[in-house]
Amino acid sequence: MRYVFKKNRHGIQLKSAAQVEKMRAAGLVVARTLELLRTTVQPGMTPLDLDVVAEEAIRNEGAIPSFKGYQGFPATICASVNDEVVHGIPTDRRKLREGDIISIDCGAILDGWHGDSAITVGIGEVDPALTELMRVTEEAMWAGIAALRVGGHLSDIGFQVERYVRSQGRYGIPQEYGGHGIGTEMHMDPWVANHGRPGRGPKFEAGMCFAIEPMVNLGTDRTRVLDDDWTVVTIDGRPSAHFEHSVAVTEDGPLVLTALDGGASRFPRAGAGVTPETGDTTP
Repeated sequence: MRYVFKKNRHGIQLKSAAQVEKMRAAGLVVARTLELLRTTVQPGMTPLDLDVVAEEAIRNEGAIPSFKGYQGFPATICASVNDEVVHGIPTDRRKLREGDIISIDCGAILDGWHGDSAITVGIGEVDPALTELMRVTEEAMWAGIAALRVGGHLSDIGFQVERYVRSQGRYGIPQEYGGHGIGTEMHMDPWVANHGRPGRGPKFEAGMCFAIEPMVNLGTDRTRVLDDDWTVVTIDGRPSAHFEHSVAVTEDGPLVLTALDGGASRFPRAGAGVTPETGDTTP
């Protein structure tokens, strides 16, 4: 199906209210899939086991996995364990063990629109330093999302992400990876940095949609890509965490498309009228 949409003068796609609702539907497929994976993952499973569960869940909702086949990527989810930062390929070559952490990045296409989100989950009981790493990364994501206010600037996202992380201790923020625009394609302009100075770049307008996704390392910010040309790992071998939500800019604040409650727990006005369980608009 061909959709008509506007772009601002910077070439950023602007969605109508009806199109944002379509993106919300795609986002909910991703949200429900990640919640299923969060409750399913346990010691002894392999990342490939999780991939099978994810693909079945997405297809059972009438959606298509965004990642599978994207630029040759072979799986439905990215599954990045411990020192793997992003883009880990799920395989059955290793089993998850108590104390591991795993980042699960998931995307789905529904009716031509994309949803994209990621969580990091601890396997059983994990080291308190890893629990704190996950907390800091998730809170940094929410700090970046809070910057999505009409009239703000693109660089405000990265500024808020970095400011929060730096306030929490000595962590590494990989400079070469970040978020992106999202809509009729999974990755669209603009690129969204997780660092920088505020008040720069395009101004936010209602109808813009972005995937906000900080990656935070327990050690250095330096990374390398493995020989599979996908998996990014930390140079020092220390763990990394990753959280992501797809978010729409509205006149009332950020609407979190891939959160079951639309982000109402964080941004009550933007999330108003969205029921937590389904994301349906209340009468």
